[in-house]
Amino acid sequence: MDASGGLSVYPLHRCKTIHLVRHAQGAHNVEGEKDHSAYLLPHLFDAHLTPIGWQQVDNLRKHVHSSGLSKRIELVVTSPLLRTMQTAVGAFGGESYTDGIDVPPLMVENCGNSSRPAISSLNCPPFLAVELCREHLGVHWCDKRRSINEYKPLFPAIDFSLIENDEDILWKEDVREPNEDVASRGMQFLKWLWTREEKEIAVVTHSGFLIHALSLFGDDCHPNVKSEVCRRFENCELRSMVIVDRSMIGSDTSTTNYPGKIPSGSDAPSDDAGVKYPNGIH
Repeated sequence: MDASGGLSVYPLHRCKTIHLVRHAQGAHNVEGEKDHSAYLLPHLFDAHLTPIGWQQVDNLRKHVHSSGLSKRIELVVTSPLLRTMQTAVGAFGGESYTDGIDVPPLMVENCGNSSRPAISSLNCPPFLAVELCREHLGVHWCDKRRSINEYKPLFPAIDFSLIENDEDILWKEDVREPNEDVASRGMQFLKWLWTREEKEIAVVTHSGFLIHALSLFGDDCHPNVKSEVCRRFENCELRSMVIVDRSMIGSDTSTTNYPGKIPSGSDAPSDDAGVKYPNGIH
């Protein structure tokens, strides 16, 4: 018999909140929905957001602010492709760039032929580009990235320091990354997230990556919960989840627990007098 009634309790310091976001509509999504073989076309290389995609970003930004997420998120992690970085800075970045304030913008004006103003890095969390959360690699040209040296002038305030190679050596024109490898990469990414000191992190990534990474989870839950974890992400959908360290992967200690009995002394309530507790515990 499950005495917990299906509930689970974990120490807070062994949990981390992640806000998973699929990028907004890209040019490749429009063509791919009409004809899936379009993903093979070189002109969709590193696809940018469409005007509808930018509308989706604006709507997500409104939600991020109205829900209070903008005040809670400590770090934004993004896949280093144009559409994910555009989505990330548009949804979680500062306001439109203001003249006279000497900080590098998160995104320069008209990045990716977007006709958008520059986006400021003021009053927002740091942004970090990470290869591990890239889309399913290989064959599809939309999933090949540009060189990091091309991205840096477009996104001056994004930190690219964790990306080792300037050119994209991961994407292969004739080899599609196996599904199980995408899932394994997703697990690597989540373990890496756990090593971060931040407790609330936004991740802007891709549909295929999310599908395969999250497919590894939820088997120990009610089927409806499994479905909630693993169902496909829509463009610019945000879904908040919690990573739980059940195997002592990390070594964090609580910053909120308090040991009690300071100063030491008898602290049994008077109305407990005469009450017997199992194992002599009061």
